[in-house]
Amino acid sequence: MKELKLFGMRMRELRTSRKLSQEQLAEKVGISPKYMSRIETGSQFPSFGIITKLADALQVEVKDFFEFTHEAGNIMELKEIIKNLLKELEDDKDKLKVTVKFLRALAR
Repeated sequence: MKELKLFGMRMRELRTSRKLSQEQLAEKVGISPKYMSRIETGSQFPSFGIITKLADALQVEVKDFFEFTHEAGNIMELKEIIKNLLKELEDDKDKLKVTVKFLRALAR
């Protein structure tokens, strides 16, 4: 289930942005580090009670765990996102020019 993987990726992103190890976060929440690992790998989904404890420990809102539309799991997914965005622009030459300039600036 892709959503479960995305939830785990988002959890890891929030945890690492706060410079916490899996063990440290698990201890704050009162779960085992092994369970924390299973959440982050997408092999297990936590109960709502655990989700609220995780939100408190990370000082985020519960909704923040589900804001993963900007995430991609690998380079192929990122390339696919870019390809789809370019398809949306294919009839607008001016926007394509701006996009090319922007991408060139990022690549430097």
